[in-house]
Amino acid sequence: MDRHPEGIATRREGSWTCEPSAVDREGMSLHNTRVLVIGGTSGIGLGVARAVADRGATPIVASRRQSSVDRALAELPGGAVGEIADPTDPLALDRLADAVGDVDHLVYTAGESLELGRLADLTPEAINGFLQTRFVGALSAVRVFGPRLRAGGSVTLTSGTAAWTPGFGALPVSLCGAMNALTTALAHELAPIRVNAVAPGLIRTPLWDDMAEADRQALYEQEAQRVPLGRIGEVDDVVRAYLYCMEQTFSTGTVITVEGGILLV
Repeated sequence: MDRHPEGIATRREGSWTCEPSAVDREGMSLHNTRVLVIGGTSGIGLGVARAVADRGATPIVASRRQSSVDRALAELPGGAVGEIADPTDPLALDRLADAVGDVDHLVYTAGESLELGRLADLTPEAINGFLQTRFVGALSAVRVFGPRLRAGGSVTLTSGTAAWTPGFGALPVSLCGAMNALTTALAHELAPIRVNAVAPGLIRTPLWDDMAEADRQALYEQEAQRVPLGRIGEVDDVVRAYLYCMEQTFSTGTVITVEGGILLV
């Protein structure tokens, strides 16, 4: 029997036909699914929304700002859905659940600008806001949408390589470590719903836009020299990891790093 590049050759009624292999079918697994991306109106989240739409899924993007939702919907294909929801507000998440109904996959990428300051420079407001959006919001979203995930569904959270890099500062390091622990705990509790996380390194996204442009470019150039692969990451690099988490049906409790090898340095 010949194996075709497109898949596996099989014989039917005296003739050979080519059917998709199991690996090929994984690439079609998002077709006709509904994917909720909380934080899906910019950066990595918007990239995930675009990618699932390309695979035939309906992306549902949620953000706390109407202007962000409108801008994202203008960039996404027709059929995409946008909703306003503040992930730090439990009532807002309940309203979001009522509005969108059941979904197949939940992706959580919400997060404001990174707080990389020294401990002495952090304010209680900054600490609370950072943790509320990135950790409490993620946990609350899973609490609300976990029961609404269809069979075969998944949750993909967002961590970061700061979990393994103490020099990033107390707040992001502790937050990313907590996200990794949350991923394994939820994977155990929610099985057979799969729960995984993606831990990006330095990625060119709007999260860095609060920095002065010269400082931002200097950061990119400095880090590119340190990364073994010789560049900083782009949104598309990370999006592939989120797709893997949704499409790969035999992984749960994993944290996938996408960082160009910086953790080797």
